[in-house]
Amino acid sequence: MKSKFHSIYQHLIRDIHEGRYMPGDTLPSEHELTTQFEASRETIRKALKQLSEHGYIQKIQGKGSVVLDVQRLDFPVSGVTSFQELNQKLGMNASTAVVAFNELKATAEQAHAFQLPEEENLLEIARVRMIDGERIILDKDWFPKALVPGLTADICAGSIYAYIENTLELTISFAKKEIVVDVATEEDVELLDVEPGSHIVVVHSLTYLEDATLLQITESRHRPDRFRFVEFARRHKA
Repeated sequence: MKSKFHSIYQHLIRDIHEGRYMPGDTLPSEHELTTQFEASRETIRKALKQLSEHGYIQKIQGKGSVVLDVQRLDFPVSGVTSFQELNQKLGMNASTAVVAFNELKATAEQAHAFQLPEEENLLEIARVRMIDGERIILDKDWFPKALVPGLTADICAGSIYAYIENTLELTISFAKKEIVVDVATEEDVELLDVEPGSHIVVVHSLTYLEDATLLQITESRHRPDRFRFVEFARRHKA
């Protein structure tokens, strides 16, 4: 069950994305928000704190909570976050289609990365992410089959991470990422709403469990016109 402050946080995100509050606008005061949402001031402050930490607002003394420019969907560079978690956090109108779910033998390169015997079985999963009806992300993932027993295509249409953490009770800890720009492949043109010759932002990720076991190799291919890849940082004085 979602907490009250998180529900308010998501409600305000939707208002920002839908244009109710434009960049430079000031959100209603804490007192007005407590009345609007029938919540305590402490709950409102928690929701505003999350908005600030995720780059939606800037608190300015004497002015209040000023809305920042979030016209494109902000995908964080750091952090290990599933698409479903981002969908909930950003209030996106999103859906997922599983276009491939295959069991195959690891290549020599994959076996080396996963530190597995060659030709160990992997699961290869490809999912198309749609936002507002447009196909804008192609996620391609590889997992050692032995690490994700019981994983199915139906589970992949939801959240693989939720299954890994809640059902398999494994702890996903950290990831290494590389971001490059590539020309759209034939597969991109077939599965995404892109034209031949378009550019694609590709995020290569290696995701690890808490014992440093490599869990997942990912190639995430994004249409660059719908996203900006950001790390929102605040300076904290010592």
